[in-house]
Amino acid sequence: MPLTIVDHPLVQHKLGLLRDRDTTTRDFRLLAGELAAFLCYEATRGLELEPTEVRTPLEVAPAHRVSGKKLGVVAVLRAGVGMLDAVLDLIPVARVGFVGLYRDEQTLMPVEYYCKLPGDLAERDVIVLDPMLATGGSASAAIRLCKEQGARRVTMVALVAVPVGVARLAADHPDVEVVVAALDRELNDQGFILPGLGDAGDRLYGTR
Repeated sequence: MPLTIVDHPLVQHKLGLLRDRDTTTRDFRLLAGELAAFLCYEATRGLELEPTEVRTPLEVAPAHRVSGKKLGVVAVLRAGVGMLDAVLDLIPVARVGFVGLYRDEQTLMPVEYYCKLPGDLAERDVIVLDPMLATGGSASAAIRLCKEQGARRVTMVALVAVPVGVARLAADHPDVEVVVAALDRELNDQGFILPGLGDAGDRLYGTR
């Protein structure tokens, strides 16, 4: 399973601000979107281009366009929604789906409560959005649901991950590429990433 850690200086700078416990809800939301956009650039690096021509104010010039590949974006509720708008700014024609999962506090296993996906996922490259790749259970379940709807090429985009979550995805979905801003150290006893960001959903929506 390919793992890409985006170490661009701007990504690392914004990630540091995102980690800071004193970052406000407003700024956390803005930073999460900005980071999602940077990561989406990397996640779409493999899109094919086709040659074309455009007329500049002075002459005809060679150019390139994405070769018509259809894309889908699936946000894992609720925190994945905090990444969605920034990704859609880059890919406004993408179809959007939502998967609702929560982690049982006792078992740390994902529990599905909502799934609404585009009906033509088999025709699309799919980007799954979730800020935290922790145990990997929720991400794996979301990807499974996408594949059950026909998705054949899936990329997981997360802000931060830990080795255990990456290993879980590698075991469950070895064909899925993972793009992150950082690979953090470990999970604590409650399943939170260390050093992490805290609870991304709470920090995005001011519910902490």
